Amino acid sequence: MKPIKFIARDVSDIVAAASQCAILPVFQGKPLSGPALKIDRASSGSIKSALALGDFSGKPGESLMLPGTGSIKRILLLGCGNPKAFDRDAVRKFSQRLCSALESKQAGEATLHMPGMGLREKESKWMLAYLARHFTAASYRYTETVSSPRKAMKLARLVINIDKTITTRAANSALREGNAIGLGINEARNLGNLPGNICTPSYLARHARKLARGYADLSVSVLEEKKMRELGMGALLSVSAGSEQPAKLVVMNYKGGKTGDKPYVLVGKGITFDSGGISLKPGAKMDEMKFDMGGAASVFGTLRAISELGLRLNVVCIIAAAENMPGSKATKPGDVVTSMSGKTIEVLNTDAEGRLVLCDALTYTQRFKPAAVIDIATLTGACVVALGSHATGLFANDDALADQLLAAGNDAHDRAWRMPLWDEYQNQLKSNFADIANIGGPGGGSITAACFLSRFAKDYDWAHLDIAGSAWNSAPKGSTGRPVALLTRYLMDRAGL
Repeated sequence: MKPIKFIARDVSDIVAAASQCAILPVFQGKPLSGPALKIDRASSGSIKSALALGDFSGKPGESLMLPGTGSIKRILLLGCGNPKAFDRDAVRKFSQRLCSALESKQAGEATLHMPGMGLREKESKWMLAYLARHFTAASYRYTETVSSPRKAMKLARLVINIDKTITTRAANSALREGNAIGLGINEARNLGNLPGNICTPSYLARHARKLARGYADLSVSVLEEKKMRELGMGALLSVSAGSEQPAKLVVMNYKGGKTGDKPYVLVGKGITFDSGGISLKPGAKMDEMKFDMGGAASVFGTLRAISELGLRLNVVCIIAAAENMPGSKATKPGDVVTSMSGKTIEVLNTDAEGRLVLCDALTYTQRFKPAAVIDIATLTGACVVALGSHATGLFANDDALADQLLAAGNDAHDRAWRMPLWDEYQNQLKSNFADIANIGGPGGGSITAACFLSRFAKDYDWAHLDIAGSAWNSAPKGSTGRPVALLTRYLMDRAGL
């Protein structure tokens, strides 16, 4: 995938500036912008003629491609609707429609003329960041295991002609931010889309080392099963017991902040394929269980984004990676395992394995004395039933942390919804034969899963993101890269950006 270059600048002579496509936002019931009027005059009134003929009216989502004039090869009119209703939702739809319109053409370069859009500085920054993020994400193509990948986007450079509400420096900073988040989203999507016979726990460990070679502030260590046994990670190891693929605990340390600053810790569930183990899943859609490492993928993606941005804070990323298979040595329903914390767990269902790898990773996290810990996991089908695919389920033991994540999700349009974590649900995890059972019955499944994890996260501020509904789509099938945008925005807020 060729990266798209995003450049913000003040284009003084709009007609003389060479462009393969001049993009002109047009609002309903509002006079043409300055750039549109200049290009209209240069093109013998082609824009006003299209409006007069009713070929274009400026309705939201409407677009019209006209022949160019002089050094401008094409003119793209893009409808923005009511100027009073041009909010962030409208900006997102505008960006998406613009990307689709350009993707269908052969223009390798285009210039978007912002003057006349009526946005204030804050909203201009948001639009530019989202625009770069969306175009970067839209340029993603899966190539690893296909002979003829989908045709690449022709666009290689997008120039933004800014208005006086924003400086060139601020505009380019917003474009850089959006591009970095888009690259992180694509990182997560590509890992999620890889088949389970390629993307194994060992592959994730190798990928972490490869990622670290590209950034000076990033280092990696990998705990093998021998070390996990020494540490007493019986819960995590119980998941990989039936597989020939050894489990890995991948620790990626991003040191962008001051020495001694407490790190923010991201913990990703990395089940590279989940058969359900002895509690075997139904065959239908079992292929989608390659996406069960979506939490780990999002951690990799977030780390890529913050490394690109060079955020000035410390972040530790932990990937609890294993493959869940029904081999002869696999953990059986009714088995009791001992976690790193010392708590014993009765495994009533081997398909509730994500919480088993995460609980040991959460205990391991204590050694970093974290500022806050967020685990991300495709944990429960119950969360899909509760929230569908639009919202990520958010659980937290600290209200301030929950509010920060909700705000980051809203700002990034990668939204979460807070779910309860009440003590009453803890009773469903009682066991007659261990300290805790790994499932809590049919009622409130996503909540009892979070309650299970909360028992291993009492020593720090902790949040759990259940992304079972938001991490991938079934039609068309593919990873979404969520919640990279939410997590990156959260960390940017902590870094003061």
